[in-house]
Amino acid sequence: MAEPLRIALAGLGTVGVGVIRLIETNRDMIAARAGRPIEIVAVTARERGKDRGVDLKPYAWVDDMQAMATRADVDVVLELVGGSDGPALTLARAALDAGKGFVTANKAMVAHHGLELAELAAMKKAAFAFEAAVAGGIPVVKGLREGTAANALDRIYGILNGTCNYILSEMEQTGADFGEMLASAQDKGYAEADPTFDIEGVDAAHKLAILAAIGFGTRIDFEAVRTEGITQVRAHDIAQADSLGYVIRLVGIATLSGEGKDCRLLQRVRPCLVPFRHPLAAVTGPTNAVVAEGDFSGRLLFQGAGAGDKPTASAVVADLIDIARGQAGAPFSVPSTSLVECAPADPGERIGRDYIRFTVADRPGVLAEITAAMRDAGVSIESLIQRGRDTEGGDVAVAMVTHEGPEHCVGKALDLLEGSASLTALPLVMPILKD
Repeated sequence: MAEPLRIALAGLGTVGVGVIRLIETNRDMIAARAGRPIEIVAVTARERGKDRGVDLKPYAWVDDMQAMATRADVDVVLELVGGSDGPALTLARAALDAGKGFVTANKAMVAHHGLELAELAAMKKAAFAFEAAVAGGIPVVKGLREGTAANALDRIYGILNGTCNYILSEMEQTGADFGEMLASAQDKGYAEADPTFDIEGVDAAHKLAILAAIGFGTRIDFEAVRTEGITQVRAHDIAQADSLGYVIRLVGIATLSGEGKDCRLLQRVRPCLVPFRHPLAAVTGPTNAVVAEGDFSGRLLFQGAGAGDKPTASAVVADLIDIARGQAGAPFSVPSTSLVECAPADPGERIGRDYIRFTVADRPGVLAEITAAMRDAGVSIESLIQRGRDTEGGDVAVAMVTHEGPEHCVGKALDLLEGSASLTALPLVMPILKD
């Protein structure tokens, strides 16, 4: 059998420990499938003496993480430290510059610096892989890069954050409001102590930017992702959606229009109403799912565990096996020099239906004011629902579903209502996902 692929592992959190356990448990099978053994030769972490439940004695301990990039006995550096910048990025640059393969689960770093790292990898003829950065154990990066290679994709979308999906699906089941379900997610370990990146949609935006670049062959553009989280979704929105035949999910959507220099890329993360019959409606709990629509393949669904030590470790080791085989491929489907730069699309040009919820004072004339603004902005109302107030003298929730039309018309209607004394909170707009 060929010489082993030698790995330096930076980061011994749950995923790093999971990688060690996976390689130890399935060592012979991995070697057979890779065509050569995969061996960890060096490790590092913040605390050397911490008990991690695995034996680290077989591996050299490296005090300076950056030294991993220059070790003669290392072929691939595996980074599981995290952070879009700082030591992780310094290590990535150093490893690739030294001609070593680089594998990471760091979605923030790939979203912000993936193009730079792909260009460096190409120049140094080094492998750069990040399957574990998107959707945990789901092989969606490989699926898009290889499985849909013969297809032109025009839309990629999905549920990309398990924390938000757990919160929303539990709100459906229990009738509880957002704050209570966020606390539950934190208690179960599905949400961080500071959940901002999750609930505000930033985590999903990182993943969406990566998927768009892979699926469309475009230069990664995280800054162009328009992001809204789920903090304004209330229990009565969940109930109202259910009565209309929908569930609410945080969905990242990327669509490509035009060709060549005229291409336009729309990337958005926002809560959406998903029809009961759509496959994403059945995705509950801390699960991820990605849908890709190809011109010949049709609709493809990738679904599974979006996080966790075992699924993420599985994706990491899959990248190592590809590198051992010499099959890493271009990180973003095509050589970095061939990636197309697309201008951001105008979201106002989107044609679709929307759910709009207003929180208003309970007094005469409010509905007339809202419907007049919709009329003047060219928004056609399909249905209008008013709930009774929860307390004496309290506010009232008014929800409507629009007919299909341009999104800029909805924006114009909200502009007309801005500053109205009738509205006691900002309106919540959620698009209705097409079947």
